[in-house]
Amino acid sequence: MRVWFYTAVLVLAALFKARAESSAVAEFPFEFHDGFIWVQVNVPQSARPLNFLLDTGASVSVVNLTTAQRLKLSLGQPVAVQGVESTTKGFFPQRLTVTANNVPLQKNYLAVDLAELGHACNCCVDGLIGMDFFRDKIVQIDFGEHKIRLLKSADAADGQTAIALKLRRCGMEVPISVNNGESNFVRLDTGCASALQWVNAKIQPENCSQRIAVALTPFTVNETKCDVQLGNTKFPSVTTSLHSKEIFAGEAGLLGNGILSHFKTVTIDAKHGQLILGEQISE
Repeated sequence: MRVWFYTAVLVLAALFKARAESSAVAEFPFEFHDGFIWVQVNVPQSARPLNFLLDTGASVSVVNLTTAQRLKLSLGQPVAVQGVESTTKGFFPQRLTVTANNVPLQKNYLAVDLAELGHACNCCVDGLIGMDFFRDKIVQIDFGEHKIRLLKSADAADGQTAIALKLRRCGMEVPISVNNGESNFVRLDTGCASALQWVNAKIQPENCSQRIAVALTPFTVNETKCDVQLGNTKFPSVTTSLHSKEIFAGEAGLLGNGILSHFKTVTIDAKHGQLILGEQISE
């Protein structure tokens, strides 16, 4: 009886995997380390691949200013760029033909200095695959197989959870609950290596520790432990970075890979406004 049960589980797992792969229009691999999703991309101007981060928290795709200059791109119009705890100058648009495993990515990029982010990652960051890549698509991040798939369709299967995904012009948001409080929308941010950046001025500083964080520039944040609920899944004692004011207007914080990577798959269905969370990865 036990052998039959395990065999059935393996068969069902294989069927779910085959279903996802059969509905995939295209896919490309990624590496997951230092809390970031790294994608190697190709451009005609470079003989070697470039290192891009998958970053749903960036409203547009980005090319590092140093990389743009090395590729001899003509800088576009200067624009103000808002990051976490910082504002800097960028240049838009940069027109660039970018592919990952022959899958075409965006053609317009914002050129901005990503040097501090590169220092934090101990690696050159040539660019970011931003939220504009996800619009009108169904994109599955498979943390188990280390693949990113573009799907024809997506439905929550047994053991999976679908939650609301709200699209704004500047970002994608999902509802979470912190410490059993009311539901609030936070930015879905695969460019955030931590679990949660939370806007809450009520937690007293004496209950926190401090940490240096980096977005476009270094800054100091307070940290504490919080219970976080995403969909039907509860995460106890999550290390949470606290902010006394909104990072981005109308949002209660950032939900990062520190939580998302606990699921085997995370399917971002921007076409139908849903986030589908796969089964949890066993610790």
